[in-house]
Amino acid sequence: MSDSYTIGTLLLDRLHKLGLRHMFGIPGDYVLTLYKLLEESPIQHIGTTREDCAGFAADAYARIHGIGGACVTYCVGGLNMVNAIACAYAERSPVVLISGSPGLSERVNNPFLHHMVRDFSTQRDVFEKITVASTILDDPHIAEREIDRALNALIQFKRPIYLEIPRDLVLAPVQVVSTEPPKNKVCQSDPVALKEAVAEVRGILSGSERPFILAGAEIHRFGLQDELTELVERMNAPIATTLLGKSVIREDHPLNIGVYSGLVGREEVLEFVENADCLLTLGTLLTDVDDAKAHATLLAAGRTLHATADAIAIKHHKYEDVRFEDFIRALVTSPLPSFPGRALPLRDSVRFDPPVPEAAVTLYDVFGYLDGMLNDKTVVIADVGESLFAAADLRVRKSAEFLSPAYYTSMGFSVPAALGAGFADPTLRPLVLVGDGAFQMTGTELSTCLRHGHAPIVVVLNNRGYSTERKILEGPFNDIHEWEYEKICDLLGGGVGHRVDTFGALVQALQAAAQDHKHVHVLNVLLDPDDCSKAMKRVAQRLAKRMVEQKS
Repeated sequence: MSDSYTIGTLLLDRLHKLGLRHMFGIPGDYVLTLYKLLEESPIQHIGTTREDCAGFAADAYARIHGIGGACVTYCVGGLNMVNAIACAYAERSPVVLISGSPGLSERVNNPFLHHMVRDFSTQRDVFEKITVASTILDDPHIAEREIDRALNALIQFKRPIYLEIPRDLVLAPVQVVSTEPPKNKVCQSDPVALKEAVAEVRGILSGSERPFILAGAEIHRFGLQDELTELVERMNAPIATTLLGKSVIREDHPLNIGVYSGLVGREEVLEFVENADCLLTLGTLLTDVDDAKAHATLLAAGRTLHATADAIAIKHHKYEDVRFEDFIRALVTSPLPSFPGRALPLRDSVRFDPPVPEAAVTLYDVFGYLDGMLNDKTVVIADVGESLFAAADLRVRKSAEFLSPAYYTSMGFSVPAALGAGFADPTLRPLVLVGDGAFQMTGTELSTCLRHGHAPIVVVLNNRGYSTERKILEGPFNDIHEWEYEKICDLLGGGVGHRVDTFGALVQALQAAAQDHKHVHVLNVLLDPDDCSKAMKRVAQRLAKRMVEQKS
């Protein structure tokens, strides 16, 4: 780009300097001028089949790469993005959403323009509720300041932002004060408060014998995986992760006991955590899925630390002027005590006992076999339902190589997320775990994977309906029309489909897929609708228990 900027070129230049290399989206007339600039920029446009797929792809890209981007047209495109951006906001994923809009000049004489809903501010009003910063770039004099304000919020809070550009201002010239993006314009921690907070943690730990660390997704969002591992090893403290934070530390690490979740977690993990006398929760977004009883119990006893990007709370104190990243790094360098080793719960997944090849395939077989074939070049992407619950017990071999919408739990995330992950880190092979219902929502994004030469392995868990809802309340509304999913490759003109109804067919298909890095592989795994994983059984039992307790 030249030294003379327009609003459009300035925005794209800022994004490229922040590391954005790919932009997902679908063009429309209100954003075509910006798309032309995008084509001329170093950022590659990746066209998707749906706008919400662009949002999910940008979200996954951001989780791996650190920043993601999507560009769509006004209202019909933008409002199609609401669910995906809401997911990114809920789960702290730094996605930049850019939308075109009607030009300022055409609004004067023709207030009723196509795509418009209610008034010209409606779309911005919607996104203001689900982004950490939003702005309409309708004034060249303050465009640079507004772009940098929004990007600064993206960097600081790791949440999505919304930028809207009227189409007749994309090429409006701007006078630029700085050619660099706001990389370091984030508030710093109060050094006195930071020192006091770390000292208070040392005080709690000095009186503890059985401390435990529960880590969440924010560790990854802020790039603190190495610091977390160092802290765990220096303290010799056992660690578990929330379901959303799964794999923020390597799952084959000797101190990692797996996923702690009141609904999904194994009983022995729950008992181990609830036997702790001090709980350090780091970067966790605790929800009803996690149901962290140990946190509530130890909080009452004044033996907890709960550190997130929103607040640092130690016992009953809050430190408002301490940044999450600074606090975690200060803990790592602080002389915290080291604790004697303890017997840890064994991982169920290492005890897979394969059936005979002719046996009908089951969820136990699928996940038991998958656990043995994962390696440090596999990124596991799990959709909602059995795909997620059963995957809770998989051992991911490398930090931050498990993606899912485990908190927001939006179906349809996984296939477009595989597209985003493939561009974010081409060295990783996406393994997509998706139910048949979720695949019917967004499976068309395999078309884009084929177009760009990506080769995910897609395991469709075909039980002819919504299995999670069946466990909550059975009814014909949970049934869906069955597709021959293995034939989608014929429809799309690429890839290899497999029909899997026995354990032998499962092994054969997965081995073929693992050896072939050039083609998409889609496995149509035919499951009994009543089949469910151990994790799903735990969820059903605990939900039923909750309902009984609530009635009483």
